[in-house]
Amino acid sequence: MNVDLDCRGLLCPLPVIKLAKALPTVAIGDTVTVLADDPAAATDIPAWCRMRSQDLLSADENRYVIRRAS
Repeated sequence: MNVDLDCRGLLCPLPVIKLAKALPTVAIGDTVTVLADDPAAATDIPAWCRMRSQDLLSADENRYVIRRAS
């Protein structure tokens, strides 16, 4: 199952907060796709994934795909 989060127009830290709330709703191995146009998301989302030991599968042009690792 994939969850899509449209966080366009939201500023830091809201995209990361929405990601943190959504990730536990998917099974381990499933993904959350975040659409975020806040420039800070390019730094914040990968950093959050590293700190939380989650898998950032892709980060392309305002689109981030995160796989729940645990």
